[in-house]
Amino acid sequence: MYGLWRPRVLGAWKVPATGPLILAVNHSHNIDGPMVMGVAPRPVHFLIKKEAFVGPLDPFLTGIGQLKVDRHTTDRTAITRALDVLGQGGVLGIFPEGTRGEGDFASLRAGLAYFAVRGGAPIVPVAVLGSSERRGRLIKALPPLRHRVDVVFGEPFDAGDGSGRRTRRALDEATERIQKELTAHLENARRLTGR
Repeated sequence: MYGLWRPRVLGAWKVPATGPLILAVNHSHNIDGPMVMGVAPRPVHFLIKKEAFVGPLDPFLTGIGQLKVDRHTTDRTAITRALDVLGQGGVLGIFPEGTRGEGDFASLRAGLAYFAVRGGAPIVPVAVLGSSERRGRLIKALPPLRHRVDVVFGEPFDAGDGSGRRTRRALDEATERIQKELTAHLENARRLTGR
């Protein structure tokens, strides 16, 4: 990432050094995940759509510990593997919006709340800014080479209410808490970076 673009990483010190953790990353461009993997202070295992695991990317993504998920069904294998990452004290990366979009955390899916509550892991919000501002001249699908991309890590927070409940209502309440935290972090990151 540092060879192709100019990442500016802010708040990486806020990421706990040990223990299970979830990075909740906004998603507006296809380099957001690789950018976070490249600059995060700990190895990250992202849930990635199964369509990305094609050709030589399949063994590469699998080899670096990324998790294949079928977004069109309840993928029990992906859920088990993600919970295993957290159970082993690892870092799970999730795009809470489920797909690439505006990157504003406007529409969250329930998966993030489920993993946070079930895995007992705090969430660190991550804002990637600048990846979709301009298109490259050589490769239109990527930002221009040497373009600055900001990655802003936020304060860790717990999604659950501390009761340990995993009911539908508890997950809905956790999703609301997550939405507020992520939106506030994104606004703060934009102020901080001027983007």
